[in-house]
Amino acid sequence: MNAGADWVGFVFFPKSPRHVTWELAHELSRIAGTRVKKVALSVDADDNALEAIEKALSPDLHQLHGHEAPERVAAIKARFGRPVIKAVGIAEAADLEAARAYETAADWLLLDAKPPKNADLPGGNGLTFDWRLLAGLDLEKPFMVSGGLDPSNVEQAITISRPAGVDISSGVETAPGIKDPAKIRAFIEAARAASR
Repeated sequence: MNAGADWVGFVFFPKSPRHVTWELAHELSRIAGTRVKKVALSVDADDNALEAIEKALSPDLHQLHGHEAPERVAAIKARFGRPVIKAVGIAEAADLEAARAYETAADWLLLDAKPPKNADLPGGNGLTFDWRLLAGLDLEKPFMVSGGLDPSNVEQAITISRPAGVDISSGVETAPGIKDPAKIRAFIEAARAASR
């Protein structure tokens, strides 16, 4: 947060090394205060789990990283009254059509590297995709780029794809789930330089 991030993600997915408990999410939310927007990342969560996330975190946005259909995305947005980010895996141009299916339901699209078959995690795998697929992309909703970003390549990703934002996780870690403050600062500096 002190590095200048605009949004901070809280992962609610037990299979992830970045998963946070309700108690930790509540404490981190208190520390964050209103300096940053709090994003609650979930994967195919049911309404009970989303209610628990709301109680623990009171997020500013929900990021849906599973197989949620557009109708489910719209229902979550309506039920909780918060903006929704829908992550869509990208590996080839045809995947962009899948992203378009969410434009009427989500507020933001997160274009992430498609995970390998049989991967345990839908994101945070440290894989990139061909950002040239996004060059000149015309979507009705703002999009962010994710997947394999780090301080050394975020400038290139932004220059090619011109996203409204970038999302980072494994690229600023020393080990899965362990964030490195110096890498975070370097990433944010590179991203801001590329966005000027």
